[in-house]
Amino acid sequence: MAADPERTWILTGSPENYTATREHGYRVVGLKERNRNRALEIVPGDRIVLYLTRVMAFAASIRVTGELYEDRTRIWPGKPGKADPYPWRFETEPELVLPDEEWLRAETLVGELEHIGKWPRDHWKLAFQGQIRAVSEHDADVLLLRMRSADPARA
Repeated sequence: MAADPERTWILTGSPENYTATREHGYRVVGLKERNRNRALEIVPGDRIVLYLTRVMAFAASIRVTGELYEDRTRIWPGKPGKADPYPWRFETEPELVLPDEEWLRAETLVGELEHIGKWPRDHWKLAFQGQIRAVSEHDADVLLLRMRSADPARA
């Protein structure tokens, strides 16, 4: 039986949670308590693209390097008054990290990403509600191509 191909996921988080991930060298990522079943689908080799709320932009791509584990040590601040321990964690490594001023604005991908096309054009922001979702190979290719072209270090 052939191994499943790697999947690409979009992880939605606040800029504050992104800062915490960056401060940990992009070496760990955690999913919310309620996303355990989704976490069980993620395997080493998968890519996770980090999408930031409020700024509505993609900031980095990381690779999952370890198996799922549970840890409730606080790393990410989460929402005020609704702190989640993000207990379903993976060891990761950075694949592509954009400088803050080069973050890829999600709005520029309306009409390009199949995932965004599931919603009416004027409501594209709904595509990034919820913490994590897998995207098609097409969307993965578009995201990485656009992120690489936004990165001055790769130009």
